[in-house]
Amino acid sequence: MQRVRRKVTPAYQKIQHAILRQIESGQLKPGDAVDSERELARIYGVSLMTARHGLSMLEREGVVLRRPGSGTFVGPPKIHFNKLTSFTEEMAARGLSVNSRVLAFSIVDNEQDAAARLAVNGDTRLIKLERLRLGGEEPFAVETCYLNADEFPRLERDSLETGSLFSILKYEYGVDLSYSDEEIDATNPSPATARLLQLPHGLPLLRIRQVIYSTRARPTIYVLGFYRSDRHRVLIRRYR
Repeated sequence: MQRVRRKVTPAYQKIQHAILRQIESGQLKPGDAVDSERELARIYGVSLMTARHGLSMLEREGVVLRRPGSGTFVGPPKIHFNKLTSFTEEMAARGLSVNSRVLAFSIVDNEQDAAARLAVNGDTRLIKLERLRLGGEEPFAVETCYLNADEFPRLERDSLETGSLFSILKYEYGVDLSYSDEEIDATNPSPATARLLQLPHGLPLLRIRQVIYSTRARPTIYVLGFYRSDRHRVLIRRYR
């Protein structure tokens, strides 16, 4: 009878998995210090080089950050754009508190590009909502949302400070959202956006133009968003 060989997990991967489990369980949070290479080598009975390799792989993926002279720390959470979720849902899934600061709320009738993306006439009255999105008290994105003002007449600024727009549309208007079409590119921030997002000098932004459709296949929300590229990751699955 032939013996089945068990696959042996390399020591550096055991270190990675242990750190990831600590992060996922909430034992380690963004900004917390991770055990040093020397401490990891002692705990797992491996060489210093093996412990260093384990941390290097996590650093490459953005899970941890190394600060020369200070140590290794859990990196900020990254948002994955492979599923249509609200910002509130995305942050909650990562155990972070959510906050939105409404920068502007107005009714406009001269936003030609937004009207075209919502498949309405160019002079249609649109709600224009500009928000700074924060997760765990850290700025993640600046978003401008457009909706048809005639379809959502009771939408108010105050409710959007604390509530999820997706939830408001669902429970107050009976509108379920289904899918989105998105255009993604990189861009340099304006001085105002850089200040709002507290950007390190030279850090580019992800610019995402997003048309979100209801379950009736109607364009419902157009979002122009600027997202910190060090806190967001775009996952794309391709099939042949």
